[in-house]
Amino acid sequence: MSITNQAELLGMQKVSEAVAVTLKRMREYARPGMSTAELDNYGRTLLTSMGARPAPKLTYGFPGWTCICVNNEIAHGIPSHKTILREGDLVNVDVSAELGGFWADNGGSFVLGEDLRQHQALVDASRSILQAAIAHIRDGVKIAMVGGLIEAEAKRRGYRVIKNLTGHGIGRALHEAPHSVANYYDPYNKSRFRKNSVVAIETFISTKATWAYENGDGWTLVARDGSFVAQHEHTIVVTDGLPVVLTKDNGIWD
Repeated sequence: MSITNQAELLGMQKVSEAVAVTLKRMREYARPGMSTAELDNYGRTLLTSMGARPAPKLTYGFPGWTCICVNNEIAHGIPSHKTILREGDLVNVDVSAELGGFWADNGGSFVLGEDLRQHQALVDASRSILQAAIAHIRDGVKIAMVGGLIEAEAKRRGYRVIKNLTGHGIGRALHEAPHSVANYYDPYNKSRFRKNSVVAIETFISTKATWAYENGDGWTLVARDGSFVAQHEHTIVVTDGLPVVLTKDNGIWD
């Protein structure tokens, strides 16, 4: 999507606020002993109260209102009454939704309670690398260059990136062009960021693995070597200067 008028910008701001506030409040609501289904239901209540509809359910028939991953899960985790959150868990919540014909996406990993298993450094790396990547995005910048920056920053911190999960264009649908904003330098991607385009930028920073595999439930992605992965995501509007971060209210950089 490319923003062409004030009405479109306001529409994107409204849906982005809905997903951002939902993500922030779900993170604050999460506690040990709670099931991921209970956390997801809280997200459903928040989205519904703002008139938003869950994007994965609408687009792909995903069996949940939000995607919630715990520990070794990387993405597309199905909320479940059987999955109980524990102190020190590495948790990821990804919230995307449609509102008034506009779509927005954001996500964030966090350590639940005390950092018993030393995941906080990974979370901090993912968060700061996303911030660095977004700071380099503007009209005309090569998408591959930003991917290379993400990978280089991860390597500098002793981590790797997941190569088969990427950021993407968004706005009038959940996934639009550009369809691959990778976390590594892809020499075959000649595309550039364009002014006024709306893009969901996300990091997938890994302790060891570079590939995510479906675990058998049809949705959840994991690494085969037991790696842990932290993800953070913002929906932005590309400009001539620093991007406009539409989902800033999620507080992942606070």
